[in-house]
Amino acid sequence: MKLRKPNVKFTRMRHVNHQIFLLMILTVTLPLLIMSGIIYMFSFKAVKTEYQTSSNLILNNLSFNIDQYLQSIEKGTLNAQLDAQLQNALENYTYHQEENSQDMQFQYRSVIETFISSIEMTIKNVDSIRIYAGNRVFYSADFNRADYTSGDFTKEPWYIQTLQHNGGVVLFGTHPPFHRKNVHEPVISIARVINKVGSKQQLGVMLVDIRLDSLREILKLSETSMRNFVIIDSDGGIVYSSANNQMDPSSVYKLDTGIIETVLKERTGSFYAPISGKKSYIHFLTSPYSDWKVIQSIEEKEMTKPAGLLGNLILGLALASLGTAVLFMILLYNRVTKPIIKLTRQVKLVGMGRFDVNLSSRRQDEFGVLYQGIHKMVEELQNYIERSSMAKAQQKIAQYGALKSQINPHFLANALETIQMKAVINGQRDISEMVGILGKLFRIHIQTGKETVTLREELDHIRLYVTVQQMRFGDKIRYVENLDPGSESAEVMHFSLQPLVENAIVHGLERKSGPGLLEIGATLSGQELVITVRDDGAGMSADELEKLRERLKLPSDTLDQRHIGIKNVHDRIHFYFGEAYGLTVDSTHGEGTAVSIRLPGGQ
Repeated sequence: MKLRKPNVKFTRMRHVNHQIFLLMILTVTLPLLIMSGIIYMFSFKAVKTEYQTSSNLILNNLSFNIDQYLQSIEKGTLNAQLDAQLQNALENYTYHQEENSQDMQFQYRSVIETFISSIEMTIKNVDSIRIYAGNRVFYSADFNRADYTSGDFTKEPWYIQTLQHNGGVVLFGTHPPFHRKNVHEPVISIARVINKVGSKQQLGVMLVDIRLDSLREILKLSETSMRNFVIIDSDGGIVYSSANNQMDPSSVYKLDTGIIETVLKERTGSFYAPISGKKSYIHFLTSPYSDWKVIQSIEEKEMTKPAGLLGNLILGLALASLGTAVLFMILLYNRVTKPIIKLTRQVKLVGMGRFDVNLSSRRQDEFGVLYQGIHKMVEELQNYIERSSMAKAQQKIAQYGALKSQINPHFLANALETIQMKAVINGQRDISEMVGILGKLFRIHIQTGKETVTLREELDHIRLYVTVQQMRFGDKIRYVENLDPGSESAEVMHFSLQPLVENAIVHGLERKSGPGLLEIGATLSGQELVITVRDDGAGMSADELEKLRERLKLPSDTLDQRHIGIKNVHDRIHFYFGEAYGLTVDSTHGEGTAVSIRLPGGQ
């Protein structure tokens, strides 16, 4: 029966082979012939709708990016309101010129120019930054003052407009640089009044000129031979044009006054209008921050060109599929069906546990790649089974190490010794209390089958353990908890805190002269939970800390027994939650140690 079973499968696959041929005729060729006519009729409308949708998405992204860039510049200018040295220099230079010596005036000027230079370094594509204070203009240290034109800037419209905003940001669209000569490349400007902190006293005006390179960088990824972009300000002035990157309105797609007036009336919208005598689709929206309008245009025939191509393509595919079906039937069996049957038999053997199957193939096509891929998959499957067995063994070792780290003879001996001393000194009541606590601890240790518990359950165990240690050391150990709301419901590894608390007591607080503090904190941040065990004990030297951190990175079998507790916890977290989580250690000699556990914080 086992020998005949493959033949039954082979017969079924030949039957499927014929079904594929018939289905190809019925489900591909005939429907394509019918759909080609229908799609040709509706593709025109569909392409236009799709373009309009994508156009809205592109414009929103462009507007967002432009706003982000302008806001980043505005944030840079806010430093002038916060820099105490600049404020002091401007106030003394502007309002106390007669009281200051020339050296003091030079010092104040140096402070202002240094501040301008530092701001220029933080703003991308900045052309220049100037601060107007009193009757003086300040530049950065490397600014060519020969480019500056003299004159009373306080009467210029841009300066007056900036003063009227009393500290608010003012955007100026594309224009030749103010107070500059021999500079023809246009810029956009951001200006604001620098007020004295805590008052409305005006110390000066800050003007930032930005080259148009930033707008080009934002728009160039969306510009194509079909799509064109124009940016205008709230008054209809051209801020940017992708036609020739120049600001001559007459060369910008011949946007006539009617188009600009239509755009200025609404915040966002779309319409058809002629540009250079060709019917074009125009879509625009208004930037919330700058109040600039980003306009996108494309010729209608370019927008709908894919519709005709799509209809012709589908019709051609329908006719080609008819001829292909015949050839496909002939090649299907020899080139597809037979290799699949062979591959099926080999995969069945793999499923039965045999990994020595022959999956070699000389074919250089997709089937050759498929055979190689499955051959590699079989090898990886075999390796995975071996790794899985090893991982399970290591998990058992880790569980044993955790238990060994938590219930060690040293702890039991100390606890029993304490019970004995209490019995001699105080009588039966203290013995009963300590034995009860130890009994609870032992019952918790017996529950080793659980991989994870809530932080609340883990802390119940820690509190019992610390209580025993406090009975042993008296007032030497003070224990506190600092937990974020909701953190106690988070899942943690079972027995993950006790080895860290034990290390804090044995290697930190026990070695410290005088009382010490043991603190457990839990912080929920986004999707992460961070638990910190901190003590103010002996701490570690820099060399000891570095060695411990290096040992945490090593494989489990390379670590000595002295660090099995903390290494055990680190490896178990890696194994269960992934390598993104685990332990980090910070310590200062003579000041204490903090061990942090990073875990997933989702409920």
